[in-house]
Amino acid sequence: MARPMKWRRVCQLPQISRFGPLGAGAGARGHVRMTVDEYETIRLIDHEGFNQEECALQMNIARTTVQGIYATARQKIAESLVNGKVLLIEGGEYRLCEGPENICGEGCHYGRGRQMRGRRGRRE
Repeated sequence: MARPMKWRRVCQLPQISRFGPLGAGAGARGHVRMTVDEYETIRLIDHEGFNQEECALQMNIARTTVQGIYATARQKIAESLVNGKVLLIEGGEYRLCEGPENICGEGCHYGRGRQMRGRRGRRE
């Protein structure tokens, strides 16, 4: 029997889910689909300054899983930029955190009002 799928915890959906080239023929070269959980690894690691282990704790998955998701997400961003393809962020195997009463960690967007401990590029 296969191991049950473990949902990835996501604390913030993207405000904009479509990125791509401007001008005539924008997106004519196709599109790249990035899942919401791939977006979350990029947000936590590259934007919030988490390391892969902290990201794994935040998303409630294994560090090796984060490593794979992150590598795939970066490949998709590169393909979009280099080949002029539209990047769509949608779908994936995730569940949103429960909200303000159950803040799931430092990277949770519900916790923006509280003090952040010193990490690169974060509020003190």
